[in-house]
Amino acid sequence: MNDTATDTKASKTGYRVLARKYRPSDFTALVGQEPMVRTLTNAFESGRIAQAWMLTGVRGVGKTTTARILARALNYKTDEIDQPSVDLSVPGEHCQAILEGRHVDVIEMDAASHTGVDNMRDILERVHYAPVSARYKVYIIDEVHMLSGGAFNAMLKTLEEPPPHVKFIFATTEIRKVPITILSRCQRFDLRRIDASLIKQDLARIGGLEGVETEDDALAMIARAAEGSMRDAQSIFDQAIAHSSGKVTAQTVRDMLGLADRAQIIDLFEHIMKGDTAAALAQFRTLYDAGAEPAAVLTSLAEFCHLVTRLRFVSGATDDASLSEDERTRGAEFSAALSVRVLSRTWQMLLKGITEVQGSTQPVSAAEMVLIRLAHAADLPTLDEALAGFDRSGGQGTAPQSSNGSAPRASEPAAAPASAVSASRLSPQPAGGAQTMRLVEPRHEPEPASAAEVRAEVIPHVEIKSLADIAALADANRDMQFKILLKRYVRPVRIQTGKVEVSLTDDAPKLLLNDLSARLKEWTGRNWIVSLSREEGGQTLSELEEQHRENVLSDARSDPAVAAILSNFPGAKIIDVRIPDAGSDDVGADLDDTGLEAPDEDDDN
Repeated sequence: MNDTATDTKASKTGYRVLARKYRPSDFTALVGQEPMVRTLTNAFESGRIAQAWMLTGVRGVGKTTTARILARALNYKTDEIDQPSVDLSVPGEHCQAILEGRHVDVIEMDAASHTGVDNMRDILERVHYAPVSARYKVYIIDEVHMLSGGAFNAMLKTLEEPPPHVKFIFATTEIRKVPITILSRCQRFDLRRIDASLIKQDLARIGGLEGVETEDDALAMIARAAEGSMRDAQSIFDQAIAHSSGKVTAQTVRDMLGLADRAQIIDLFEHIMKGDTAAALAQFRTLYDAGAEPAAVLTSLAEFCHLVTRLRFVSGATDDASLSEDERTRGAEFSAALSVRVLSRTWQMLLKGITEVQGSTQPVSAAEMVLIRLAHAADLPTLDEALAGFDRSGGQGTAPQSSNGSAPRASEPAAAPASAVSASRLSPQPAGGAQTMRLVEPRHEPEPASAAEVRAEVIPHVEIKSLADIAALADANRDMQFKILLKRYVRPVRIQTGKVEVSLTDDAPKLLLNDLSARLKEWTGRNWIVSLSREEGGQTLSELEEQHRENVLSDARSDPAVAAILSNFPGAKIIDVRIPDAGSDDVGADLDDTGLEAPDEDDDN
């Protein structure tokens, strides 16, 4: 067919968008859903065909398309084959009408516009009638999660025991909103996001069929922007073809989507890692003037930071077809030179910065402030490095600063000691007035001590044999509130190294044992097993103190000197007993030390 005939036909029938024109018509054309296709193929070959299917996944991964192909497979019939089949290479009697959505026995319903129980009752009333021409009457309900609770309840009985000539196919993007009673009656298939490399390959195929010349970088941008949705990718590609009026280039897609140039993003990332704030801000302004949105620039930076980190751990990550040559080569260089701590810190700051820019009334200024923070933090030591440097300096100083009082930049390698520089860093070196990138070899330094080792050095060995020892620990750590709870509510049963077994009073707080275990670990630097015993246990510390007080008061009353004082001063009473040190020379010299409270009488009496 020549171009004139094609144009004439298109003008008569109207233009069909790529997402509809290249919609898969059989299971072999589905992209990225091999596990589901394999399961359905085995089920059809063994005759284990379910009565209902639930297809779930994000938008544009092929849920409705799969439902139509499945309806076609159920009603497949040719001159040679008259049974359900997944081999749909030869069109059957009902195939074209089903794929076009006009077959009388394949009923498609949008649950978003038919949410009520009355709509569901109309469907269920027609379920008992046999199909007109096909083998099965197939009900395809899209966005099934939009049905009301009454509609779901009306469906339950029919869905569990449908007539043999009826099949149900449900599709949803919100599987959590579907009642579990519905899910339990269906076979569930989770359609996965489509890999960017597969999307890129399919777009290249479509471009060839459409006679459109495309650049690989342009297709890679579209594949990334689609975020796993083939329909979104085809729609963006359709728009790019119309936008370019010819060859689809990376610049065309970049201008259309407001994206940043990936090579310039990598340059911006390099400036930030060098700590070159002025160059980073100038690069950002270049991107912004070219049409890139501030939030899109930071998002691209975050994506590249993630790529660099991923390249460090996944050896085959450079084989991704959706990556540009710059991303492969320069990303690999960054992954070998930057430490994971630096990359992780950059990632966290970018995530926070993206949110700030998106919610700011001045996104350009907000983005520049984020870049300034990133560049400033690029040559700052991580927490572990700062602590290690502090330990090596004997705790006598802080991290060194440059001559202007600020943290030393990577362009000043001689002024930056090992403790203030990342284990590996991209460092610019002045050469002929320009900055070049130099890889600093990683310094092999001793690993910082673990938290347990540090705690073991700081916390001295404490031996605990009784509740009094625990109370003394609480007193030493100035935790008076916990000390009061311990003395009032805890009864000792058995206490040994690493294990405490106690019982509690009836009015004890419920979380007291958890608090006791946490305090012991914090104060002693080791784990303790604190358990509740069924035994009654001994007296609480408060009870022991009260008993001791009563005994001392009783002994004091029996003392002849105190008894004489009490008899000579009617109304006097003992309020306290203080035992002076044995070596004191003034025992009993001060009348107040008896702890007697004199009656309120005149001196003459």
